[in-house]
Amino acid sequence: MKSKKIALYGLFIALAFIFSYIESLIPIPFPVPGIKLGLANLVVVVAMYGIGMKESFVLSMVRILLVGFTFRDPSTLLFSFAGGIFSWLMMAVFKKLRLFSMVGVSIIGGIAHNIGQIIVAVIYVSNTGIIYYLPFLMISGLVSGTLIGILAALVLKRLYKYLLNEK
Repeated sequence: MKSKKIALYGLFIALAFIFSYIESLIPIPFPVPGIKLGLANLVVVVAMYGIGMKESFVLSMVRILLVGFTFRDPSTLLFSFAGGIFSWLMMAVFKKLRLFSMVGVSIIGGIAHNIGQIIVAVIYVSNTGIIYYLPFLMISGLVSGTLIGILAALVLKRLYKYLLNEK
């Protein structure tokens, strides 16, 4: 069983890493910095609902570290970790409370990611004017969180169907 779990971790980390890379290739035509699709969060949400909370946290942190050292500079790691940790924390809380569906939890994660990054950006550059980007980033978090949540629900539904037919 342990080797299956390690293989699953590797698969999820590789998928999140690949999705991060693909996302970096897609230009977002908005004048607001920081707007992204959040494709890697698809893997985190699927892991959170499919294999567990702790596992999804490890997956998210390893992915941020790998992507940070591969495609970005060290200062970007700070923003990514802040967004990733705050996003995961909020998703974990709201998943545990069972107040929202998977889509709702994903939306909370998308918005929380942007809030975490803005908080670090304000501290990092010592400029509160950056907060003016927050409404635009929250809207993008809402949109991307909705899409990621819907996709995650579809992926898990198909995975469960596949796993049930395999037995």
